[in-house]
Amino acid sequence: MKVEIYSDVVCPWCYIGKRRFEKALAAFPGAADVEVVYRPFQLNPAASEAGEPAAQAYERKFGRPAQSIFGPFTEAAAGEGVTFRMDDAVATNTFTAHRLLWFAERHGRQGAVKEALMAHYFTNGGHLGDHAALAEIGAAAGLDRAEVAAFLASQDGVAEVRAGLAEAAQLGITSVPTFVFDGAVAVQGAQSPELLLEVMTKVAAEA
Repeated sequence: MKVEIYSDVVCPWCYIGKRRFEKALAAFPGAADVEVVYRPFQLNPAASEAGEPAAQAYERKFGRPAQSIFGPFTEAAAGEGVTFRMDDAVATNTFTAHRLLWFAERHGRQGAVKEALMAHYFTNGGHLGDHAALAEIGAAAGLDRAEVAAFLASQDGVAEVRAGLAEAAQLGITSVPTFVFDGAVAVQGAQSPELLLEVMTKVAAEA
């Protein structure tokens, strides 16, 4: 089974959904035969790579105090064993981070890089628009630091990530996370592990 997960690395419900999917996968008898691929989606493609405090970006977008926005998903994340420190988070354009995920997929390290990117943003207050930080994240996830740095300085993966974003739009994906099972069944939102397991079981049976 192939599971394609459309998500953004600065999307709180995508991180929560990732944890819930991992619980479902751990309980799935055929887990060893499941291929998981992360597909790009940008919540704010107009964001600057220079970055700004996430609280400022959220308040501008939603027109209310950031803490009233952060509370619900910070609590939900804690329930999944993830610590969100949104007061430290730096909102930034995520296109380059998605390029790194494209590169990591081709080197068999996409899952590790995805986790490291999200932890860097949500827990460590890191800046995902900083190429040096992205190179360190890639190296910590098992990639060659020099190769990652050279890749980020190039235009490699730009066209492919743009194509991936366009594909998401063509598929009608407007909210994330969206889980697509074997290209046939789509589930939107950070659903419970039980529901995701039920879907995987049904898709496997029908296959």
